Amino acid sequence: MIKIVFEPHATTVDNEAKRASGWNDVELSELGIQQAKELGERRKLDDFDAVFCSDLQRAYKTATIAFDDNPLKIFMDWRLRECNYGDFTGKPSSFIEVERPRRITEPFPSGESYEQTAERMWSFLGDLSQKWQGRKVLLIGHRATHYALDHWINEMPLDEAVVQKFVWQPGWEYELE
Repeated sequence: MIKIVFEPHATTVDNEAKRASGWNDVELSELGIQQAKELGERRKLDDFDAVFCSDLQRAYKTATIAFDDNPLKIFMDWRLRECNYGDFTGKPSSFIEVERPRRITEPFPSGESYEQTAERMWSFLGDLSQKWQGRKVLLIGHRATHYALDHWINEMPLDEAVVQKFVWQPGWEYELE
C-alpha cells in the first residue's frame, strides 16, 4: 500500500482573476507564495518519501517553495496536469464550471475530456504502485488530479467526482492498494 496525501497548488494570478488556466503556465500570486510557505510549515513533520507535482509552474513552485530547505525529492510529472481546456483556456472560471459536466467524455474544443485526464492519472498511479510500495508520498496538483484520485482510489464515478463542489482543506489522504 502507498499512502498518498494530495494538496492543490497554491493560488495563482489567474485564480485571483477568476480565469481558468488549464495548461497555461501561470505564476503564483503573492498570496500563493505565502500559501506555499504555509504548506511547508504544515507538512514539515510529515514523513514523506517524495513529493510529486505537475510540471506546470504553479504546482512545481508550490512544491519548491514549500520544501525548499527539505531534502525531499521533488519529481515533476506531466500526467498530474490540470485538464486541457483548449479553446476555453483563459475564459472565466464560472464558464468552465458550467461546461465541466459536458466534458466528462466530450473533450473541450482543441483540449481534452476529464476521462482523458483520469487516464493520465491511471498511468501515473500504475507507475507509483510499482515503484513506491510501502511509502508515503505527497502529490501537488490540480482539480483534475483530485477528481482522478477520488475516481480511481475512492471508486467515485467520474461524473460525480468532476461535478462535486471543490472546497479547499489542508490535504486529502488516500491509500493506493
